[in-house]
Amino acid sequence: MPHYTALVTVLTVLFYSYTVFLVGRARAQFKVPAPAMSGHPEFDRIFRVQMNTLEWMPIFLPLLWLFAFYVSDIAAAALGLVWIAARILYVVGYTEAAGRRGLGFTLQTAVCVVLLAGAVAGIASSFVHGG
Repeated sequence: MPHYTALVTVLTVLFYSYTVFLVGRARAQFKVPAPAMSGHPEFDRIFRVQMNTLEWMPIFLPLLWLFAFYVSDIAAAALGLVWIAARILYVVGYTEAAGRRGLGFTLQTAVCVVLLAGAVAGIASSFVHGG
């Protein structure tokens, strides 16, 4: 059973929930009432953090689980923790200035590329070795 990957999945959902909280707090702080999706530039950056995280989760989570199943639960979980750390860097950078989001974004993208490559290799290997 991929217990470590399951734990990282829960942490990912908790992290996303935190970005939702940040948006709610920013709505109040910058007086951007729902359903408005823009307003104060600082609110806009915080909102983009949440939305970008949401946009990446349907890419990251399936790749995480495919990697865990076909390669390694522990390696998938470790990569997942790196992805979460990269998203934290993204949050910190982007909320300070739009131009500071690059490192976190690049790192989380790299993690997804590694997960994709591993998943494809693992799936291909299962066909070759009759798994």
